[in-house]
Amino acid sequence: MVSFKLEPDAALSNAEKQMLKEAKNRPVVYDEDSPELTPAMEEAFVAARKAKPYKVEPLTVYVSPATIEKAKSIKGDYMEVLGRLLDKAVNEYVLMKI
Repeated sequence: MVSFKLEPDAALSNAEKQMLKEAKNRPVVYDEDSPELTPAMEEAFVAARKAKPYKVEPLTVYVSPATIEKAKSIKGDYMEVLGRLLDKAVNEYVLMKI
């Protein structure tokens, strides 16, 4: 697995742009970790997405620098971490009100 952090002002080099152009013409290669979908698997994915659509809404929240640093110290995308924590906090708050 390859991971990297995309910087907002990052730009592709000419070599990277050329690699992307060439990749468009290459065939898809399937393996045991990424098998070709059967029609039944494809239908299951579509049905699952229709049953539970994935929706997020962007939100600007102001938090202290200390909170940001704590969130960044947790492995993974710190904004995703904060988003999940906010979702859980709101869910718990709603349950307390019932």
